[in-house]
Amino acid sequence: MLETFRLAKFRFTTCAQEKIRFPAYKGSAFRGGFGYAFKRVVCVIKGKPCDECLLKQKCIYSYIFETPPPEDTEMLRLYPKVPHPFIIEPPATEKQSFEPGEEFSFHVVLMGQAIDYLPYFIYTFTELGKQGIGQGRGKYDLIQVEGIDLENEAVQIYHNKTQTLTSHYPIIQASQIGIHSFETPTERTPQLNPRNQAGTKGGVRNTYRGSNDNNKITISLLTPLRLRFDGHITDKIEFHILIRNLLRRISSLSYFHCGKKLDLDFKGLIEKARTVNLIRSDTRWFDWKRFSTRQEEWMSLGGVTGTISYEDNLAEFMPLLKLGEYVHVGKGTSFGLGKYEIV
Repeated sequence: MLETFRLAKFRFTTCAQEKIRFPAYKGSAFRGGFGYAFKRVVCVIKGKPCDECLLKQKCIYSYIFETPPPEDTEMLRLYPKVPHPFIIEPPATEKQSFEPGEEFSFHVVLMGQAIDYLPYFIYTFTELGKQGIGQGRGKYDLIQVEGIDLENEAVQIYHNKTQTLTSHYPIIQASQIGIHSFETPTERTPQLNPRNQAGTKGGVRNTYRGSNDNNKITISLLTPLRLRFDGHITDKIEFHILIRNLLRRISSLSYFHCGKKLDLDFKGLIEKARTVNLIRSDTRWFDWKRFSTRQEEWMSLGGVTGTISYEDNLAEFMPLLKLGEYVHVGKGTSFGLGKYEIV
C-alpha cells in the first residue's frame, strides 16, 4: 500500500559565530529564515507573488515552500496549497541563546521527490548562516550534515571543509518500518534489525506485534500539536481525531510527493478509531505567535503538549502511528510542530 512512500532525515550541525537568540519556539526562526533565504537563492522572477508567476508549476521554491496542487490533481482541488514535503525540527533543547563557538543541531525531514533537492537545503542553510538567524540575526557556520537511518545511526554526507556532498545517503522506505498494509495488520510482523527490538536505539520503536502487545500506548507530544476537528483546533485529542489527521496527512504526502494515491477505507478506519479509548490526558496548551513577513500579520500557532494514553483495538493503527513519528501530524508541521513519540 505504501511501497512508494519514502523519506529521509538529516541532522544539520552548526556553530554560532555571533550570539544567537531564539524565540520560545525555535522552529519559527528556522522555518521563517529558511523560506526567506531559499527564495533569494532560487527565485528567477524577483518581486512577483508566486501564485502569479509563470514558472510556479516548475519552480523549486514554489514546490517546496508554497506547494500548490498540480493543475491536474485528483485530490484537494479546491485548496490553494497542499502539505509541504519538508519538516524542520528545531534544536531539542530549552536553551534559547547560544554564544559564539557553541554548537547546536537541528533536523530536516524530506519526503518523496523533495529528497532530490537536499543540495538546495544544504546551500540555503549555509547562506542563512551568513545572513543570520533569530533576534538580532546572529550568524552561524554550517559544519556538517549527517543522514539518519532507521536505527538512528548517523552517516556524514557533507562537511564544510570539503564542500562535497556524497551521492548516497540513508533513505527510509515505509516498508522498512513494517508498513505494508492497513487491512491485515495482525498477520504481519515487521522484521527489523535486532538492535532495534528493545526500542531504545531506533528512530521508531518496534512494538508492533499485533493486538495483544499494542492494547495500550502512550504518546508523548514533543512539539505543540495542532489538530483540526469540526472546523477548529481542538485541545482534546480523541483517538479518532488523531487518526483523521494522520490519514489526511499521509495520504496527501503519498499522492503529491511520492506519486501514489492510497486506496484506503477512510470512513471505515475512522469508525474503528472511535472504538479506541482515551484513558489519560496529561496535556497543556503551549501558546506562541509569529509574525509572517509574507502575509504581513501575526499568526497564533499554539498547540497541545504533554502525554496522551489510549487503550483497546490499537493494532490496526500501529503502522500509521509509527509512520507519523517521522512525518509529524496536524498543522504547522514544516515548523516542526506535531512531532510525537510512542513511549
